[in-house]
Amino acid sequence: MLDTNIRRRIPTLVYRDIPAAHEFLTTVFGFEPGRIARAPDGTVHHAEVTAGDGVIWLHPVSERFGLQSPEALDACTEGMSIVVDDVDAHYRHADQHGADIVHPPTDQPYGYREYIARDLEQRLWSFMSPLT
Repeated sequence: MLDTNIRRRIPTLVYRDIPAAHEFLTTVFGFEPGRIARAPDGTVHHAEVTAGDGVIWLHPVSERFGLQSPEALDACTEGMSIVVDDVDAHYRHADQHGADIVHPPTDQPYGYREYIARDLEQRLWSFMSPLT
């Protein structure tokens, strides 16, 4: 057993173009903008968006750590699942603002109404509300 508490999770997503990803995630998917950190040469090396009670870090591509955007891999190795108050309203907003909708809102047998979209670098995002 671990001798310390795990206190928080912070997903870190890799993007080729962090400023564009930050703009997309806030404008299209409605996340709250967080900080943007720049290196001395002005390049963005870290950004954050707020998702409800948590934060998502945006990280640059890194050869050193083998980190690539799904766009570069022509595959998506993970997805993000986000619970929202009204999935249909969220869907309409995302669709009107240019999200690549993969699957429209549908009642799922696991108890959520969910839609799936891709972001500007082809990462899958699932937005859902509980069926109650």
